[in-house]
Amino acid sequence: MTNFAQKPVSFKVFRRDLDEESTKQFGKKVALAIDSEAMGLIHGRDRLCLIQICDDEDNVACIKIDQGQTKAPKFQSLMENKSIEKVFHYARFDVAALASNLNIEVTPIFCTKIASKMGRTYSPRHGLKEVISELVGVELDKQAQSSDWGLVEELSEKQLEYAANDVRFLLAAKTKLKNMLIREKRWDITKRCFECLPVICELDRLRFNNIFEH
Repeated sequence: MTNFAQKPVSFKVFRRDLDEESTKQFGKKVALAIDSEAMGLIHGRDRLCLIQICDDEDNVACIKIDQGQTKAPKFQSLMENKSIEKVFHYARFDVAALASNLNIEVTPIFCTKIASKMGRTYSPRHGLKEVISELVGVELDKQAQSSDWGLVEELSEKQLEYAANDVRFLLAAKTKLKNMLIREKRWDITKRCFECLPVICELDRLRFNNIFEH
């Protein structure tokens, strides 16, 4: 039976960067779920507006990014910490957005969309809503997906709830997907796909398309 998402254990909203307490708390984790919201999908044109983080205890933090902001040192220290796995859904966008807007080089990476495509070959549906519904049993409300995230000072409760739920179930989905990939003997090649992501993201930022095609 599919359930609707309940409220997280804790939920904090920050401006520009995390505080020291949250940075230390997240820094103790072996994996963090990450997502971002932007004004659009084109790097260099559409600015980053919001970053969401969640740990394995359902502690959620959102960072509102100011227009023109180019650094978030505390958050960056987590993203570049090689002992913490960063879990995204469609990491290709978020990793490029973090590099383009905040000069962050994310490592290491787990992408639940890639993992879903590699493992759930019985399904053509690999969106976050479908993956979370099947693997975690939670129904996500995606109504706020296409909205004005540039309203940093005035983000609605509905927007923040949507943003939080986009990261809260990624770690559980990651565990299910990894187990599936190991079972189907596809884990090694999937890991190599994750390792390719930084190069693919850099190509996206430089506007190189389809360079591997004939």
